[in-house]
Amino acid sequence: MDLSSAIPTFVITLREGVEAALVIGIVLAYLNKANRRNLRGWVWGGVGVGLAASGMIGVLFGWIVQQAGAAGSSVEQFLEASFSVLAIACLSWMLIWMTRNARSLKQDVEGAIGSALKQDAQAGWGIFGLVFFAVVREGFETVLFIAGKFQQGIVPTLGALGGIGIAAAIGALLFRWGIRLNIRKFFMVMGVLLLLIVSGLVVTALGHFDAGMSALSQVDRKSASLCFFYERFAKPQDRDCVLGGMVWNFSKVLPAEKFPGSILSALFGYTDRLYLVQAIAYLGFLFTVGSLYFQSLFGRSIFSLRRKQELH
Repeated sequence: MDLSSAIPTFVITLREGVEAALVIGIVLAYLNKANRRNLRGWVWGGVGVGLAASGMIGVLFGWIVQQAGAAGSSVEQFLEASFSVLAIACLSWMLIWMTRNARSLKQDVEGAIGSALKQDAQAGWGIFGLVFFAVVREGFETVLFIAGKFQQGIVPTLGALGGIGIAAAIGALLFRWGIRLNIRKFFMVMGVLLLLIVSGLVVTALGHFDAGMSALSQVDRKSASLCFFYERFAKPQDRDCVLGGMVWNFSKVLPAEKFPGSILSALFGYTDRLYLVQAIAYLGFLFTVGSLYFQSLFGRSIFSLRRKQELH
């Protein structure tokens, strides 16, 4: 059994799960402090329903995948590309937003709990909603990533379950047993891993788009012009439909379907045949989103640091 596809889902679910566990822990601690332990059932209800809703979203995406496969190769490839783009957008936004708002997370959550408790009879539903949406948000991002990679079967699911289990253990260590962990460093390391995983998803998305365009170009003679790189900028032996010339071909040295290429592919989007457009997009995304991430992480702009160095 190839477990490589479990690694990225484990990493993403672990990070997302710890974020949800922090929210749950803050809610439980606040309820204990406010002597409202009677509302803890609403917290666990929100967790359970949130996990169930995330599972249902996963089933829905799986059904869409099956229908796309039956509709034809080009439809399936374009749908894969669409899911990938959505996953890239959501995970990138989450990475930067969470980093910028991590310092005020406890204050924001406690403020929301305080507002919910003021509603008296509706307090339970307010707590339930807060926890439910925290769990569903993290679950949706994970499911969307799996759909973007079109990873079906038991292995990615095992990775996700493993991530949830470790995240729950970390939450218990923090809030039940009072163990001190450096959460800032944890999110910093996981953020860098997530940045590399999402950058690799850019390569995957472009590969799906290229495969879809290639399938369309074979429909009839008029559609053949869609693959403009076939006739123009690339050499015949190195050409690809819309991705330009080949940057490398490691299919014999480091195939993507065999270890360790499968690990690199699962984690970072490695492909044994990389094309020019993919390489440019990967580096551009990594630099742009990476700059925003580290800027939000350290509260400084890379560009402003360069200007200060030039002045000195």
